[in-house]
Parts: sequence; structure tokens; C-alpha cells
Amino acid sequence: MWIWGVGAAGVAALVAWGVHAALPAVPLLTAAVLLGIVVGQLPVLRPAVTGMLAPGLTLASHRLMRLGVVLLGLKLSLVDILGLGWVTITSTVLIVLLTFFGTLWLGRRVGLSGHQPLLIATGFAVCGASAIGAMSGVVKAKDRETATPVALVTLCGTLAIGVLPLLWHPLGLTDLQFGHWVGAGVHDVGQVVATAQIAGSAALAVAVVVKLTRVLMLAPLVAGVAVYERRRAGTVDRTVRRPPVVPLFVAGFLAMVLVRTFVPLPATALESIDLVQTVLLAMALFGLGTAVRLSELLRTGGRALGVGLASWLLIALLALAAVLIS
Repeated sequence: MWIWGVGAAGVAALVAWGVHAALPAVPLLTAAVLLGIVVGQLPVLRPAVTGMLAPGLTLASHRLMRLGVVLLGLKLSLVDILGLGWVTITSTVLIVLLTFFGTLWLGRRVGLSGHQPLLIATGFAVCGASAIGAMSGVVKAKDRETATPVALVTLCGTLAIGVLPLLWHPLGLTDLQFGHWVGAGVHDVGQVVATAQIAGSAALAVAVVVKLTRVLMLAPLVAGVAVYERRRAGTVDRTVRRPPVVPLFVAGFLAMVLVRTFVPLPATALESIDLVQTVLLAMALFGLGTAVRLSELLRTGGRALGVGLASWLLIALLALAAVLIS
């Protein structure tokens, strides 16, 4: 039954919250992914993960992920994004597109299999493991295909928390410039908060708005891939059911963005919804993490690791250039 796996994911989300409470520098969602990866490696737990818990973990990593992405839209206000100015908005969009297509090209160039190039490109360009989960649902990627990109984006996002602050002053960045750099170059929202908060509240505010502008790019990217997959399915075999032009959860995400922009919502309601959204994503990312097999990644993932590190460096350099230009 699926209830056991979903229950396990719920317990894991609670444990991840405890880790974050004890170590605030570790984002809650990052803790959830890492916990899933650890559980997936333990021989004593693997029979349960691949057996009794598997239906529920699959449900969490797919359906709960989509619900979490929909609610993520309530973090975004078009007013806040427009307040960044057209230079910052344009540079942020370009950073996402250049990182996405550059990583996709490199992944295919080195021969990564299946949907891995697409998923790595999505995770590094947009918003980490959440974006990977959203894109994997559109292309019907297998859990094994999803596992390596999730591990890579979690690794590099965690490294960013330690590396970027060390470069802050040597690069001569002001507090606000550092926040802009973090928002434009770090993957997961939680990782952005953990990295930018050391520069103060103003830097953190800039980082979060820039980051959420990148999150908004998830909708057109996913919709574009859905259109491509629809045309490809129709060309290859007209009896195959083609995916919708705009996936339902993407439409829901955009609807929530419009709600947040035009409907005045009480702060208490937003806080409650944010809590639900965080729990859903933590459960989903735990489920994705359990599919990671580090032994296979170390044995066969050298090229994927190279692509991930190259993508991490690419988006960091593009983001730094945008900061210095603007």
C-alpha cells in the first residue's frame, strides 16, 4: 500500500526539519534530499525502500512534488519581480536560458544517457531538485534517470553555501551585489537563503526575489519541453498518447502566481500555505533521494559529475557577470 511510503516520507520531512532546526545553515529541503540518499544506501533498509515503501515513495516524488510546485507559485509576486528593473530581469532570464541550453548541449555532447542532460540542465538553471522533479514528470523519466541529477544539484548547491561566502569580499562585492549573485547563481531556494543571509536582510531580500524570478522560468521551460514531447510522440507513433501542451501542475503554478499578485492574502494564510508547500516538497525530495545509488554514481557517473560541475561554474560566472554589469 502507498500509505506506508507516504508515511515514511512524512517522518523523513519531520527529521529534516529537526536537522534544519539544529543546524540552520542546512536548508530543510537539502536535508530531506540528503536523508533520502542516506536511506537509499543502507543495505538493511533497501528491501523496504524497493518493496513495501516503493509505491508511496513514488507517489510522494511525483504527485506531491507537483502539488508542492503549484503552491510554490504563491511565493511569487509579479510586483516584486518587476521591482528588480528590466536590466536585472533580462539578465536573470538570459542566465537561465544560457545555463539550460549550455548544460543540455554539454550533457548530450559527452554522451549522457536518456533524459539526464535535460534534467541536469533544468535543475542547475532553475531551482534545483524541485525543478528536476517537475521536468521528470513531463518527460516520464525513470527514477534512476532522475536520481543522478538530484544528487548532483544537491551536491553543488551544498558546496555553494560554503564556497560563495568565501569569495564575497575577495571579489569586491557589496552586500546587495552578493545577494544578487547568490540569487542568480545558487540552485535551491533554501540554499539561496542559507547562503545570502550572512550578508544581512537587504542582501537576503534581493537574493530571494532574483531567485524566485528564476523559479518563474520553470513554467515556460516545462511547457516548451511538453510541446516538444507532444510533437515528437505524434511524429513517432500517432497511437501514443501525447502529453498536454501545458501540464496541469504548470497551469496551477501560474494561477498561484496571479493569485499572489492580484489577491490580497492574509499573512497567516501565506505562512500556513508555505508550511504545507515545504512539507510536500520535503516529502517528495526524500522520495527522490531514496532512488540515488552512490555506488552506481561513483562507478558510472564520472561524466555526469563533470557536466554538473561545469554547469555550476557556468551559472556562477554568468551570474557574477550580470551583477557586475548591472
